[in-house]
Amino acid sequence: MLIRRPSDIRSSEITDKKLYMDRRGFMQLAAAAGVGVLAGDRLSAAPAVPAPHGQKLTGIAKSPLSLTTEKPASWSALTTFNNYYEFGTDKDNPADRAGSLKIDPWSIVVDGECNKKATYAIEDLLKGQTLEERIYRHRCVEGWSMVIPWVGFPLASLVKRFEPTSKAKYIKFTTLNDSKQMPGVRSTVLRWPYVEGLRLDEAMHPLTIMAVGLYDEVLPRQNGAPIRLVVPWKYGFKGAKAIVKISFVEKQPLTSWMESVPDWYGFYSNVNPAVSPVRWDQGTEQRIGEFVRRRTTLFNGYQDQVAGLYAGMDLRKNY
Repeated sequence: MLIRRPSDIRSSEITDKKLYMDRRGFMQLAAAAGVGVLAGDRLSAAPAVPAPHGQKLTGIAKSPLSLTTEKPASWSALTTFNNYYEFGTDKDNPADRAGSLKIDPWSIVVDGECNKKATYAIEDLLKGQTLEERIYRHRCVEGWSMVIPWVGFPLASLVKRFEPTSKAKYIKFTTLNDSKQMPGVRSTVLRWPYVEGLRLDEAMHPLTIMAVGLYDEVLPRQNGAPIRLVVPWKYGFKGAKAIVKISFVEKQPLTSWMESVPDWYGFYSNVNPAVSPVRWDQGTEQRIGEFVRRRTTLFNGYQDQVAGLYAGMDLRKNY
């Protein structure tokens, strides 16, 4: 019999205790417009339309760009198993600590190489946007993954509105940095505020969205309310949450994880099973709610849609 010591087991092979025990049942959840209650749904049984937990969004179109028929994760899994280091490094910290985050009013500063520099109220940014449900596969570097029914609109529509100049080659996203509301930013795990970035053509791709909802409801605070980035062919940490600044820049921005661990996290962060950080094997993944690992696919399964963005690039070097 093979006996493995705890030190022999990678973190990606360990099923999270919360998923194993599935005890979260009813808990308080502050949705973006108020406080709701989680339904005690099983993590492995995602309803087609969950019970209401917060403010419902209306007039949502079903997007043909979902590109997956996989069943989404349950509401409880999506809202209690999160990476959001501003609230702590444990997966349940965001759900436990984000409820008091003040998200109304909310504004976003737009600056850099564009013609429409200003500070925009989020209500103004949402005017005229058509909200769509996008069911996307998401991959996390630690080896787990989810299928998530986001509600959002194409980032390209905002980019066009801000009129980037010919000097704009990249977009830099800066997130909220408030130690009074976000206890995690008192730690030194990263340099705050959290910064992410995309090449301009990545930002303009129709799969890239700004999400404001989840399961046809207002985005919960622990999932990045009131507005966050979603790029489905990249690892999940590229999805900057609680965005407060969008900058059009000429040079590639230094993102938070690049600065922290450059050998592990490159600027592109495209899902590539052939490239693994030091601590994790990216060749397989485990869906939340499942106990059998599956093979990871290039670009998280969106190869047909996005491979052209990286034609001629060495995807091992440009990870």
